[in-house]
Amino acid sequence: MKLRTLDSISWEGQRALVRCDLNIAFDLDGTPSDVSRMERLRPTVAELVGRGAKVVLASHLGRPGGKVDPDLSLTQLVEPLGETLGVDEIALLGDCAGDTIEAITRDLQPGGIALLENLRFHPGEEANDPEFAAALARLGDAYVNDAFSVAHREHASVVGVPQHLDSVAGRAFETEVDMLGRALDAGDGSVMAIVGGSKVSSKIVALRNLVGRVDALAVGGAMANTFLAAQGLDLGKSLVEPEMFDEARAIIEAASRSDCELMLPVDVVVSDDAAAEPQVVRADQVPSGQQVFDIGPETCDAYGNRLTTVQTLLWSGPLGLYEVAPFDQGTAVVGRTAAMLTRGGVLTSVAGGGDTAAALSRLSLGGGFSYVSVAGSAFLRWVEGRSLPGLLPLAA
Repeated sequence: MKLRTLDSISWEGQRALVRCDLNIAFDLDGTPSDVSRMERLRPTVAELVGRGAKVVLASHLGRPGGKVDPDLSLTQLVEPLGETLGVDEIALLGDCAGDTIEAITRDLQPGGIALLENLRFHPGEEANDPEFAAALARLGDAYVNDAFSVAHREHASVVGVPQHLDSVAGRAFETEVDMLGRALDAGDGSVMAIVGGSKVSSKIVALRNLVGRVDALAVGGAMANTFLAAQGLDLGKSLVEPEMFDEARAIIEAASRSDCELMLPVDVVVSDDAAAEPQVVRADQVPSGQQVFDIGPETCDAYGNRLTTVQTLLWSGPLGLYEVAPFDQGTAVVGRTAAMLTRGGVLTSVAGGGDTAAALSRLSLGGGFSYVSVAGSAFLRWVEGRSLPGLLPLAA
């Protein structure tokens, strides 16, 4: 999809109202546990500042429910945001709407940066209230969406403001759409998807969409249990979703009709519980009292070998209980293969959705992929083939 970008607007002296995503977690000492979302904002802010814009940043933090919650104030982000963006001063505004706030944005000097208070302190944000959207729009001369992670939300700052201002995609948003487009619309018939996670039910729409668009679909995580059990295998005490057996069988049949190779584990790592001694068994020989916690080495080899035959990889979800060693090895081994092929220039690898980014980061693999999305639900909705409300106003 072609987007209108920063290039289409002359920014000198103009207020750029930038919807960003600073919804991050904090460590016990109050420091951000992950600044990757701030880092992804840097190219857009640097370009706007360099082109003489007055930059007004807008974000939410947490779920305050339309009320002021001091624990969710963006005050705590000013210092780390300034350090990450490499700027000396960011003016924190006490609200995100109103005449006083509007006057302050107009008084900003070209190249100046202001940060609005938490958008979700106002009930009108999540309700997409037209009056609140109009009030937000008065804080900018043009609108920039650099938060693909909220593109699935029909909120005032995502879909309401563009009704009042010229609207463009920021550089991070532009990159995300470009990379996801490459993954799902490669056009060369050489795409593999790896889908993991705990439940088929959480990714059923994505699975349906993918079997018609990729050459190979490799399934891992606990959701693979449901596919195996749907074919009559006894998975012991493993997590399965009996209510999803029909859906799993339907996906298997759809993959066959679409000439999509559906790959399921042939061996698995099992144990009494996550703290007990593991063992590798065939997928059809899981002991009655044990649970599956990861894919086995033969399956890792099969998935890795299939990667060498494609040019594009879309990965969503870990292949095992990655938080606990040694059940992280399935994700680690296949991830290392993907990273090696990517660094070798023979694979374009895009990952995201759910715990994917966290798993790759924990295993120090994220830097080896072409692109790792932190968009969560928006990423999954794209993979499902569904429209994103926040994307439509930015279309060229």
